Amino acid sequence: MSKKVRVRFAPSPTGPLHMGGVRTALYNYLFAKKNNGDFILRIEDTDEKRFVKGAKEYIIESLKWCGIEPMEGEGYGGENGPYTQSQRKDIYPPFAQQLIDNDKAYIAFDTAEDLDNMRQQAKDMGLANWQYNAVTRSSMQNSTSLSREEVEKRLANKDPYTIRMKMPRNVDVKFEDNIRGWVSVNTNNLDDKVLVKETGVPTYHLANIVDDHLMEITHVIRGEEWLPSAPLHVLLYDAFGWDRPNFAHLPLILRPDGKGKLSKRDGDKLGFPVFPIDWISEDGEKYSGYRENGYMPEAFINMLAFLGWNPGDNREIFSLSELEAEFSLSRVGKSGARFDPEKTKWFNQQYLRSQPNEVLAEMLNPILIRKGISADPSYIAAVCSLMKERATFIDDILTEGNYFFLDISSYDEKTIRKKWKEDTPSIMVELTKLLENISDFTQENIETAFSAYLNENEYGFGKVGPGFRLLVTGKGMGPSMFEICETLGKVKVIDRMKSGIDAINELKQ
Repeated sequence: MSKKVRVRFAPSPTGPLHMGGVRTALYNYLFAKKNNGDFILRIEDTDEKRFVKGAKEYIIESLKWCGIEPMEGEGYGGENGPYTQSQRKDIYPPFAQQLIDNDKAYIAFDTAEDLDNMRQQAKDMGLANWQYNAVTRSSMQNSTSLSREEVEKRLANKDPYTIRMKMPRNVDVKFEDNIRGWVSVNTNNLDDKVLVKETGVPTYHLANIVDDHLMEITHVIRGEEWLPSAPLHVLLYDAFGWDRPNFAHLPLILRPDGKGKLSKRDGDKLGFPVFPIDWISEDGEKYSGYRENGYMPEAFINMLAFLGWNPGDNREIFSLSELEAEFSLSRVGKSGARFDPEKTKWFNQQYLRSQPNEVLAEMLNPILIRKGISADPSYIAAVCSLMKERATFIDDILTEGNYFFLDISSYDEKTIRKKWKEDTPSIMVELTKLLENISDFTQENIETAFSAYLNENEYGFGKVGPGFRLLVTGKGMGPSMFEICETLGKVKVIDRMKSGIDAINELKQ
């Protein structure tokens, strides 16, 4: 009987959650959902020096906004807690001692100065980067090179020490990656990694393996940057005599130009967010997020899903539930996925257009309120219906359709210059009188009267339409004028027609 699928997202609270981290969380979540498994959130804060206040809370809030909440973990509870490693310190020492007892790890007393001296000596001799390994450990201060008496003496004196992995010499470590196939690394290329720091705190490597085992993680789905650590982790599983989980290392997310990994520093510098929500650093610097930039979480997630995965056909729009049904690691590629900020906007545009007008009205109303604008919900919904096909973000509806909520303060100069001819004012006066005579001011009746006016006077649309739009909206482009007029109402349209003629004539002088 196969084990229940259990996956985890295990970020470090060393700063805001990058969109690459969100994608890792998303793929874990989708894999769990697809396989009726569990998705767990674990906070790996063993790197005390790089801990950033508020980062853990930021991670949890980001996942909630994205809609990829864990079923178990930090902030959610469960039977395998605590889910923050700093609260699990008492769990790790027996496992470290087990490795020492089984000759899989050893105690090292070398100081930082000792290590720096060895690196410098190697550099002076023209050698490649020095490593603490099976060859060099015999010349260092550790339990493999010192006598038992000396080791016991130093321990009794409470000399500081670390615990290092005893990497075997010239062994091929092989494992199958669910994305990359078989991976083989010779241990001669690996160093004796520190498993427990001088402070007694385990490093990522030991804590990660122990926690994954205790939490019964079946699949480790993480970023490509962890691939070099995978052979060590495989050896640790073997050293403990535990079953290895399945490994899957996700491709990098590349910058828009394809040159290198998309980093946290690329965000505002390149003109687009790289974080899910706004982050304010301890020194007060603000980094913008997708949420505050007007992106819908569904669009953000849809975009992220396609940075490395594809459904095998031409479909691009997927709801979260559809992604849960379709996702598989077999369709995740090996090569880096180039991030396209314009495509991200396209995704948001598609999701915005698909929303019911009433939902968009609810989204737009807080923006109106902040601007001091009050409007009936049904009126806002009608405006959203007209403007959503031209909007990428919800606030575009107000930006592009400000004439629905505010008096016209300016007129499009290009349209005035090209379309406001000598006879335009008289035509607009006639059109105004025509509109005044429409008793039932619906788009159908307005269009019928307008078309009859064109036919009667043998005018083309281009002679009358631009001036009509300019007077009513102040703009040179937009949705159907007949729908705009019905939405604005007869009184406002007639008023704008009359006052606008004189205003534009003054501008032309």
